[in-house]
Amino acid sequence: MKALLLWPIMPNSFWSYQETLDLAGLRSTNPPLGLITVAAMLPPEWAIRFVDRNVRLETDEDWEWCDIVIISAMIIQKQDFRELIQKGVALGKKVAVGGPYPTSVPEYALESGAHYLILDEGECTIPMFLDALARGETQGIYRSPEKPDVTQTPIARYDLLDLNAYLAITVQFSRGCPFQCEFCDIINLYGRKPRTKTPEQMLAEFETLYQLGWRRYIFVVDDNFIGNTRNAKVFLRALIPWMEAHQYPFKLITEASLNLAQDDELIDLMVKAGFMLIFMGIETPDTDSLKGINKVQNTRQSLIDSCHKITRAGLQIMSGFIMGFDNERPGAGKRICDFIEETGIPQGQFSLLQALQNTAMWTRLQQEGRLMTGLGTFHQGAIMNFIPTRPVEEITQEYIDAFWYIYEPMPYLKRTFRHFMMMKHWRGKSLRKLDREQLNLFKAIMWRQGIVRSTRFRFWWQLIIMVLLKPQLLEEYLATLGIGEHFFTYRYEVRAQLQKQLELLKQTKLTEKDKTLAPDMAPLLEELERAPDAVSGGLPQVRL
Repeated sequence: MKALLLWPIMPNSFWSYQETLDLAGLRSTNPPLGLITVAAMLPPEWAIRFVDRNVRLETDEDWEWCDIVIISAMIIQKQDFRELIQKGVALGKKVAVGGPYPTSVPEYALESGAHYLILDEGECTIPMFLDALARGETQGIYRSPEKPDVTQTPIARYDLLDLNAYLAITVQFSRGCPFQCEFCDIINLYGRKPRTKTPEQMLAEFETLYQLGWRRYIFVVDDNFIGNTRNAKVFLRALIPWMEAHQYPFKLITEASLNLAQDDELIDLMVKAGFMLIFMGIETPDTDSLKGINKVQNTRQSLIDSCHKITRAGLQIMSGFIMGFDNERPGAGKRICDFIEETGIPQGQFSLLQALQNTAMWTRLQQEGRLMTGLGTFHQGAIMNFIPTRPVEEITQEYIDAFWYIYEPMPYLKRTFRHFMMMKHWRGKSLRKLDREQLNLFKAIMWRQGIVRSTRFRFWWQLIIMVLLKPQLLEEYLATLGIGEHFFTYRYEVRAQLQKQLELLKQTKLTEKDKTLAPDMAPLLEELERAPDAVSGGLPQVRL
């Protein structure tokens, strides 16, 4: 069997870092870990070609060569996902799909024409799919409520990647999260009992990447790295001597819940293991909103004190913030801005709330008649897909103002400096040298922020202080300033997208009596369904 594995185009978004990638000469933030893990599960006699369409486009010869096309996707990739399915069907190829989006919304893949839906977790459903192929079945849906033992998961096929194209490479230690946040679909996809790989598995994956020559960031893409605290500590104690023996070849990133601040030992282990950045879902500083979405773990201690403690220990925080919760009071955008300023967090993954299909929030809003079916584009420039308790125009305008402010160059520069000055500057001794892509990015930062913009005097003053007082953090500091270049540009797109949608909303009427959509809302639904780039009149796509 000759299989063509495709990863669809990722529209410009918070996570795309497109402007930063362009400056560095890179193509994509990270590869699709799920798809290259699937590649490792396919029979060894199969011939495999893998194409990340964010790095390069597949060729006509690739389509002619293959017997079957296997596509994975996230919701933001839905447009290219559908077009790839339809192209495969039109060319007479069998098309199999899987991943988070088809698992959550299988009807979309079916309507697009996919023959095989390999849903849920591949360790359980890939064997079902292969058995069906062996029996000659020409279509099917393969699901399993069982949560697989991830200690049996093979090492992903990192050898299929063009490593020079990526900012970070992804690995996974655990799946699942013990918490029950109402808006989150992680527990639906992967369950509330975190399942972890063994330290031996993880070290084998790190060694594989080391032998392939990888020397940049590794993103441990767990839903919550500390969901199983005991196993996380066991892994970290094994990782520390490996990192020391290899002179800390990687900079590590992961996602963790804010209760990390309550475990001094765990924080210390993460720093010594080479972790330097943690994504944390703070969501909002408003306690009432946190309780309303059942994120009570963020109400048990001061959010600001917790952030400061984690940062002082030597971990940079990237945070998630959301506006539009039911218990939200006016001024939420300003309060989030104030929180970001006080903590000095450089990157805030800031979005309007979206109801994800099959979450507890989705079910509740559906029962309350508040879902606006058809609004299915989830990104920073997407208006809410349900009827909020505050006027949507008020929420959206607050959000536009807040997103614009936090990614103004001068505030970003100042708080990044404060954040890094707060950090303990211990870092493991590393023999890594700056590569060409880092040098490209750093030169661009010095030109843009140190010469062209009005930030020039502040930039050079801060840089001198960093060199003198925190030299071990200098590389990370400059990289964070480089990430800012993406947001300085992206905020224009977010504002344009949302203003366009607000203008369309003015042309609609929402009946207050029964909370149903008026017929004249169809233009907005059609506009948003086309794709994120349709809303702004054309977002810059990844250069191909």
